[in-house]
Amino acid sequence: MAVVSIACIAHVARPAAEQTQGNQPSADVQTYEKFRAWVSSREVAATITDQTSDEDIIRIYRRVLAGEGMSGVEIDRQIQVLTERGRKLEVDRWNRILTSPAASFNREPNAFLVRITRNARPGTALDVGMGQGRNAVYLAQQGWAVTGFDPAEQAVAAAQAEAARVGVKLTAVPVDDSRFDFGKDRWDLIVLSYVGAREFVPRIYDSLKPGGMVVVEAFHRDATKNGPIGGAVVFDTNELLKLFERFRVTHYEDVEDVADFGMQKVRVVRLAAEKPVLSAR
Repeated sequence: MAVVSIACIAHVARPAAEQTQGNQPSADVQTYEKFRAWVSSREVAATITDQTSDEDIIRIYRRVLAGEGMSGVEIDRQIQVLTERGRKLEVDRWNRILTSPAASFNREPNAFLVRITRNARPGTALDVGMGQGRNAVYLAQQGWAVTGFDPAEQAVAAAQAEAARVGVKLTAVPVDDSRFDFGKDRWDLIVLSYVGAREFVPRIYDSLKPGGMVVVEAFHRDATKNGPIGGAVVFDTNELLKLFERFRVTHYEDVEDVADFGMQKVRVVRLAAEKPVLSAR
């Protein structure tokens, strides 16, 4: 099913950021944004787990729409929009946000990533959900051989253009994680900056070289008190430590700080961890 529910909103989407000002959104966009706000709300997100299927979510949402007094015909229309066009509408949404000068997100490299990698020896780096390339371009400027991917093709094009402007090489691929091959023992560094982590952990472990590092920054669940945030980028206290228990955690933070998306002071979590180097027997 192509619906962008927990699998794509809560598991790969960044948190909400204001969109560009422009024409009145179409009926399909309004339908999708309403669903997106509902599935990302604190109350709903708390009830959804990795085992919750798209069909389960759609079934619940049908009941929500019926409870609003909506006709069966209109409910069917809205569900059809979500199941047939949801994925494209999500990508279009992030193309608008990530290429808009008006959207509220940090266009500089993530400060935690800069701090953690300052004294690291450059090698191969992967930027998961690279957006418009703020982290990927920075790493390339520091001498890393960087690959990034993101389904928002306009944002990826902006990253490529910025890399060309500053004179660095960047491999940027406009695909989602289901179509990107992480590889085996391939990367010295993997970056997860406001794109989730839960579903990536096994692939990260396998694709990092022994001694390679993963760097994560995301929201603590407390941040959802200020408004809906996609569940992918929301973590409970010490959850990152449990997710990356196979790794050697070198740094963990749970602090109040200005988040890269939304640009408000909220509770954020940060982790840096290394894939263990197995000693020879």
